[in-house]
Amino acid sequence: MRLKGKTAIITGASRGIGRGIAEVFADEGADVVVNYVASPDKAEAVAKEIRAKGRKAITAKADVANRKEVEAMMDKAWKELGPIDILINNAGIETIVPFLDLTDDQWTRLVDVNLRGPWLCSQAFCKRVIADKRKGSIVHIGSIQAAKVLPGRTHYAPTKLGLEALTRNMSAEMTPQGIRVNCVHPGLIDTDMTEWVMKSPDILPIVLAQISLGRAGVPREIGTVTAFFASDEASYLTGQSIHVDGGWQGK
Repeated sequence: MRLKGKTAIITGASRGIGRGIAEVFADEGADVVVNYVASPDKAEAVAKEIRAKGRKAITAKADVANRKEVEAMMDKAWKELGPIDILINNAGIETIVPFLDLTDDQWTRLVDVNLRGPWLCSQAFCKRVIADKRKGSIVHIGSIQAAKVLPGRTHYAPTKLGLEALTRNMSAEMTPQGIRVNCVHPGLIDTDMTEWVMKSPDILPIVLAQISLGRAGVPREIGTVTAFFASDEASYLTGQSIHVDGGWQGK
């Protein structure tokens, strides 16, 4: 119960890695704000599961790239669950587009969600935590692609590497004010976003051969590391990025 008495906002928590993080956080004692943008039923299912574990949970719709919606989400969270201790910037999108075919709109939307979104959510969160004279923890969820080159990701990969810089620079400014900032880079995790890889008899063996553990991870394995970063057990960790990838990045 390393997060007992804590309350967390987890963006993009209605499915995939976000859901796995939310489940682990509830097991560790946290109340959870389940953010979503397009799937209210899935978000409520996650919230219901968290409540079944004896924790409080609400859903909050917000496009993380939209400041007004982010502020409204923060208002709802503080009003319904009280002061928030933890922000997990998990929401993100991935598309695969060859560099020469990439359009302005494709670039802008992906960068807005994956990089601008964590900045917006973090800024809104930090202002409230500091105003409340409390301490907090932020964990950004990046990607193996911050270090690994894969085709068609010239718009996606820079956002994930950018999260490392955002982590370090936010940490330098926010940690003296009581808010630690860290980043988790998942490798191949078995979710609906990676279903096309997991079900491909041609691609999956090639990818698994590059992973030291020889398998894909599951969302809860990202959740446990994220929970550690967010907890007081990591009280001397800030400005750090870690790859949770089964050994893919280093092989």
